Amino acid sequence: MASSRKLLALFFFFIFLSPIFVTSDNNVNFTFKSFTIRNLTFLGDSHLKNGVVGLTRELGVPDTSSGTVIYNTPIRFYDPASNTTSSFSTHFTFSVQNVNPDSSSSGDGLSFFLSHDNDTLGSPGEFLGLVNSSQPMKNRFVAIEFDTKLDPHFNDPSGNHVGLDVDSLNSIATSDPSIDLKSGKSITSWIDYKNEIRLLNVFLDYSDAKKPEKPILSVNIDLSPFLNGEMYVGFSGSTEGSTEIHLIENWSFKTSGFVPVRSKSSRPHNVSGSSVAPVAIPKGQRHQRRQRHSLAIGLGISFPVFFCLALLVFGYFTLKKLKGVKAEKELKTELITGLREFSYRELYGATKGFHSSRVIGRGAFGNVYRAMFILNNEVEPSPVPRMKPTLSFSIGLISLDDIVSKDDGDSIV
Repeated sequence: MASSRKLLALFFFFIFLSPIFVTSDNNVNFTFKSFTIRNLTFLGDSHLKNGVVGLTRELGVPDTSSGTVIYNTPIRFYDPASNTTSSFSTHFTFSVQNVNPDSSSSGDGLSFFLSHDNDTLGSPGEFLGLVNSSQPMKNRFVAIEFDTKLDPHFNDPSGNHVGLDVDSLNSIATSDPSIDLKSGKSITSWIDYKNEIRLLNVFLDYSDAKKPEKPILSVNIDLSPFLNGEMYVGFSGSTEGSTEIHLIENWSFKTSGFVPVRSKSSRPHNVSGSSVAPVAIPKGQRHQRRQRHSLAIGLGISFPVFFCLALLVFGYFTLKKLKGVKAEKELKTELITGLREFSYRELYGATKGFHSSRVIGRGAFGNVYRAMFILNNEVEPSPVPRMKPTLSFSIGLISLDDIVSKDDGDSIV
């Protein structure tokens, strides 16, 4: 019975508390106000602590480390049916702290990336956990780097810059923000790419209340050749001989721009706009369409509610039936195990030697005695012999010579 209740409770837990993916016409929208291990893949030294993702090891001595966290579900950025590349925007809060605040113990930074690969752990140090130093061209990606160390090998402008990287850590464009990336404070970043105008903007602020009006990095670029098919999104970070800690506190992401694909029969012919006038939809048809649309929404909402109610009713009657079956089994068990034999010694002790004070009546065959038996360390009164408490009957004793022999071990039935 208890196991059935646990299974039913677990079933409803997964029904109501499982993460919900918000989609609209193939667009994706998800939010992590705090993190759990669900829906995320952790590679390398990345880890989870108190709802915050750490990308590198937290040590008080200089160390070399790299880690990656990736959203499990690949996201579609290109729709071949409509030949459309989606736009995207992401918003997250991060901090770069240092256990040993020494300028010589800083680096290397972190990045937000989009990649076709979800199982490659990049090298530490200047590679930011994005690419492997032995195979720098294996991982194809689009990334925004938040670099905290000057690496001349990749033509970094400074040890505090933001850059756009496409398949290479030699940034296409960089910016030196007025915000200190390794201040240890929480910093919020907004990254917006609008495919229709081929523009990518990056915003930074110490506050997450409102996105700044002016981006710290703005790049005119067409990312559609790189955002093909399905891609994974996530974060990477690295250190090399430093005590920097790279933390991601929250994260939201969404795509936009995909539109429903109409059937071929409903598409207009490929003619110029001047040759065909727009067709006005009659008012009656518009009303019918609105009614059908409202009906579809109503069914979409009512069906899950009805389904859940049906499950509750089914669970209630199932538990009730299981309870009745268990009670019936217990009754049969008690009836079977309740019948037993008592030795003369047991009866003698239970009735205080067949004392007159224990006589509760007289039947056709003699006196009926009240016996006190010790069961489960508790004294329970019962007529002789003891049966189920709801049954009231007893056995009368005619005479000891007629019932028992001189041997104390003989039994009375």
